[in-house]
Amino acid sequence: MNASLAYTTPPLKPMSINPTARAWVEVDLDALRANFESIRRAVGPGTALIPMVKADAYGLGCDRVVRALEPLAPWGYGVATAEEGIRIRELGVSRPILVFSPLLPESIEAAARARLTACISDLGELEHLAAVAARTPGGLDFHVEVDTGMGRAGFRWHAVDGWAPAIAARLSDELRWTGVFTHFYDADAPSLEPSLEQWDRFERTLERLPVPRESLLVHAARSAAALRVRTFNADAVRPGIYLYGGHPAPELREGIVPPPRPVVSLRSRLLLVRDVPEGATVGYGATHVASAPARWGTIGIGYGDGLRRSLGNRGHAIVRGVKVPLIGRISMDLSVVDLTAVPGARVGDVVTLIGTDGDVTISLEDVADLAGTISYEILTGLAPRLPRVELPHGDDR
Repeated sequence: MNASLAYTTPPLKPMSINPTARAWVEVDLDALRANFESIRRAVGPGTALIPMVKADAYGLGCDRVVRALEPLAPWGYGVATAEEGIRIRELGVSRPILVFSPLLPESIEAAARARLTACISDLGELEHLAAVAARTPGGLDFHVEVDTGMGRAGFRWHAVDGWAPAIAARLSDELRWTGVFTHFYDADAPSLEPSLEQWDRFERTLERLPVPRESLLVHAARSAAALRVRTFNADAVRPGIYLYGGHPAPELREGIVPPPRPVVSLRSRLLLVRDVPEGATVGYGATHVASAPARWGTIGIGYGDGLRRSLGNRGHAIVRGVKVPLIGRISMDLSVVDLTAVPGARVGDVVTLIGTDGDVTISLEDVADLAGTISYEILTGLAPRLPRVELPHGDDR
């Protein structure tokens, strides 16, 4: 948009559900569900979906995300901790819930009471699980992680002839081996060679297991792998960032079809608008100096809310449909934008840090790129003090 016409653009209206917030996160659950269905169509009807809802559903709110996805009948859910799985059970969910991180012995009891499925990486962990399963009505299921190169958890693939028989020897009516998986460490990179090598290692491991493959749910692919190589989809896929509107392979944005629909918008408000003279400075360290008379706006968001400090003097915002620069260092609670190109800006106007206003968009990847990080960290870094506001159905803002 031509900056000279900026004053004709009506300001974005604040969400009426959230009239007093200085900053907030909008969550488009219609887009979330659409992304789920896109993954489902891409992998085909023979592949189950295990949406990852760890870290409070990537910061969007696990309760709302699970409630939105439940009618779509996922196979189950993926979490990182027993506490996360217990919270989902408290919502009344009866589907399988996989705890993908190794469990401390003290957590296994709690996981068993909530009927969570542990993912085993160590024979000692299995021993603890077996002891708990023996006194758990109905017994317990578990999955086995195979380390094909990720290195952080799982049984080493090349030692399968040692650990696999040891696992099989502990099986009983109360302790059931129901799944096996691995994790690609580079599936979002331009070259698929590392992932193909990992897949080959995984397949060779599967061939050496002392239990029938058809008795196990086999899974390996997260969002990027699921959309790039059909072979990797196996029996189930574990979509994460794609569900929440992030691009699963940032270096291959043109190669992921369909692209995810944006789910998250980050908004704030103008708290102060003032004219400043040439030479005025702003922020800690006075890292920005006005080169001419300017109009600045103070917005109610900072790194205490998850707006990355590295975006100072680099990032942007949208005010009344015009993209404007963030100037000076980001403070804990406040930041400043240059409003010189938006003469009609007023206190109370909505400021968009992620999302769309008019014809202008700042994407999740735009922010991650400028901050020198990944979209996962941007989402999970949005602080709890930011209210999460669900968009009404059909809201295309």
